[in-house]
Amino acid sequence: MDGWIILDKPLGLGSTQGVSAVKRALRDSGYGPKLRDLPKVGHGGTLDPLATGVLPIAVGEATKLAGRMLDSDKVYDFTVRFGVETDTLDLEGKPVAESDVRPTRDQIAAILPRFTGPIDQMPPAYSALKVDGERAYDLARKGEVVTLATRAVTIHALTLGEADGESATLTAHVSKGTYIRSLARDIALALGSVGHVTMLRRVKAGPFTLESAISLDKLSESGKARDLEQCLLPLRAGLDDIPALLLEPGQAGALRQGKVLTGIAANDGQHFALDGETPVALVEVSDGNVRVVRGFNL
Repeated sequence: MDGWIILDKPLGLGSTQGVSAVKRALRDSGYGPKLRDLPKVGHGGTLDPLATGVLPIAVGEATKLAGRMLDSDKVYDFTVRFGVETDTLDLEGKPVAESDVRPTRDQIAAILPRFTGPIDQMPPAYSALKVDGERAYDLARKGEVVTLATRAVTIHALTLGEADGESATLTAHVSKGTYIRSLARDIALALGSVGHVTMLRRVKAGPFTLESAISLDKLSESGKARDLEQCLLPLRAGLDDIPALLLEPGQAGALRQGKVLTGIAANDGQHFALDGETPVALVEVSDGNVRVVRGFNL
């Protein structure tokens, strides 16, 4: 099996637990009683246990593209509740600040352009970033003061949905490395209040959306019924956002040997090289020269 299983991750499940669920389904489907007999499995982007939604799970040769998925844009729906900030910036934490200010819908809408485009963002203390070799969340849980450097991120789009005077739900299309909890915190502060995230749902990760996602129950049922292939998207689904490059058999063979193709009529940039219907490699084209970025053993 080589491709993608897109989980609609439920509340309370960690990303590594999602990977484990896919491995169990693979075992149930007859791909081997032991872990060493299974195809490689990895996730394409961490999703907090308190978040739900699109979690791409790479299987087999698709694991070679998991790093590219980490770098992709994401889209989130999230709700910020005004009046209380927690140490984790979400429902899991303890209150650390309070405010009587409750911004109106018009005030919220007016502030959003300030947070659209390239911005500098301070990651939350409860994050997986490392400080002197230790995870920030481990230091924070010990009661230590965690100071993280700001990072440059891009908010491609930020729109306001429902707002009831206490909470507001927004949709954010963001670059890699963006922390939605930090975004919610900063929006609340800019409005003269404080706030924390009460709902976070990833609706898109790279080319994958909720429309292609399946529940854990469906995953488990498919594994036990030994038809897990029905849940598997092809490897190329992870590359839908880049153009295909069709090769002759001789050219495909040369790429598989690590050679550079020359004189190829294709635009510069990354392409998905194919030998007929068979994926060959993710390649980089520059001035007619084609070099392998990641090769596939298919």
